[in-house]
Amino acid sequence: MAALCNAGRFLVVGGGIAGVTCAEQIALQFPADDVILVTPSPLIKAVTHFKQISKALEEFEVEEQPITMLENKFPNIRVIQSAVKRLESAQHIIVTEDDKQYKYEKLCICAGAKPKLIFEGNPYVLGIRDTDSAKEFQKQLKQAKRIAIVGNGGIALELAYEIEGCEVIWAIKDKAIGNTFFDAGAAEFLIPQLRTEKPQAPKPLKRTKYTTEEGEPDEGSSSRPAEVGSALGPDWHEGLNLKATKDFSHRVQIEPSCEIKNVYLHDDFKKLQMLSLDFPKLEQDDRDAKSDTKSWPVYIELTNGKIYGCDFIVSATGVVPNVEPFLSGNNFDVAVDGGLKVDDHMRTSLPDVYAAGDICTASWEHSSLWQQMRLWTQARQMGWYAGKCIAADLLGEAIEMDFCFELFAHVTRFFNYKVVLLGKYNAQGLGSDHELLLRCTKGHEYVKTVMQNGRMMGAVLIGETDLDETFENLILNQMDLSMYGENLLDPNVDIEDYFD
Repeated sequence: MAALCNAGRFLVVGGGIAGVTCAEQIALQFPADDVILVTPSPLIKAVTHFKQISKALEEFEVEEQPITMLENKFPNIRVIQSAVKRLESAQHIIVTEDDKQYKYEKLCICAGAKPKLIFEGNPYVLGIRDTDSAKEFQKQLKQAKRIAIVGNGGIALELAYEIEGCEVIWAIKDKAIGNTFFDAGAAEFLIPQLRTEKPQAPKPLKRTKYTTEEGEPDEGSSSRPAEVGSALGPDWHEGLNLKATKDFSHRVQIEPSCEIKNVYLHDDFKKLQMLSLDFPKLEQDDRDAKSDTKSWPVYIELTNGKIYGCDFIVSATGVVPNVEPFLSGNNFDVAVDGGLKVDDHMRTSLPDVYAAGDICTASWEHSSLWQQMRLWTQARQMGWYAGKCIAADLLGEAIEMDFCFELFAHVTRFFNYKVVLLGKYNAQGLGSDHELLLRCTKGHEYVKTVMQNGRMMGAVLIGETDLDETFENLILNQMDLSMYGENLLDPNVDIEDYFD
């Protein structure tokens, strides 16, 4: 029988960006009330160097900090280091893994998501989701001569570019890289960066690094952290040395329109007397592919018929909401994508239970210019807004939908280029009733706008275009731009003068 350990007016589950931001917001609104934050990790994710670069675009860094730093900053926040075992929503109680009970008046679940691992349980398949798994990856990469990356999202894109001194087989189910973020044209613009030397690394981030006091796993151990940590931040690879054994920079073989058919361990592969392929030479025709004479710990068979050997496989095929500890005995409305459905006040279907970040699915009627993506920017925005909604509901105050849900806006970096995504940047949900305007200067910039009935609905900006704010305004204002036609992107026309 679990013992009732404590009662707090507010309880937040999750030490990632959404959970910490939510707890901070509640602590500010109710300084006289306790806010309990439950997280399995001794480190929390804090947003630092936040900068609002336009009305919708924001930049920030994510710093891992000891839980004591959060408690010192907010005296009414108390952090409980434990995973959640179950939720008893009818009794308003959370039970932790160490069988302690915590009663709440309002609960916000921000438990994030966990990687969708291909071939779960295989010691040579590694998922990268949190800091622990990123460190494990760095350790294995040091000795690697060849790895396989499976997936086409943000982490796969960053890895393919950041890894040096190691052959990379990159298997993607789409026709072009980065399908989540941009179209085939933008992918073609970026691919030359995989065939050139990386520029000299920038100076290290001046940021304090905190580590846990637990000992390192034994060399050769294939153990994985049992708990799912919070998601990596926007510059997660900056502090890692992603250099392997060889002296070259990039050597990436992209295998498009395919998935993993099978994974074989060394002994099983040899018994089957199958042949694997050597790493292809640049621009080599598939018909000239040679068999590999080297022996590898693990082999991947792709649905395009090719087989490659490698030292290990990185599974970067996306995430699934981490809802498991909360579902049993509770009648949550769960979305098709596995997330907890939330309304426009971040409320779930259960009384007094809210959710924010990767674990939830925004189930209100979206703005025509916004869509949910499980990104760290939206985790921060949802956590902040959930805290405001909880306060408004308790105080009986009305609250309007936050502006951040009006226009999708995200800024990041891929392949050493600044990348800005605005609105329906990939014509999401627009059907065939749209047109694209493109401007591309090889090695310098790629600009794409999505137009519908003369109005700008979305944009992709790669490089230092200085068009972020102008295009953001054009999308928000929904001005009829028909009269400009293709001249809208004419490099000789300074459109900022017209529309900024």
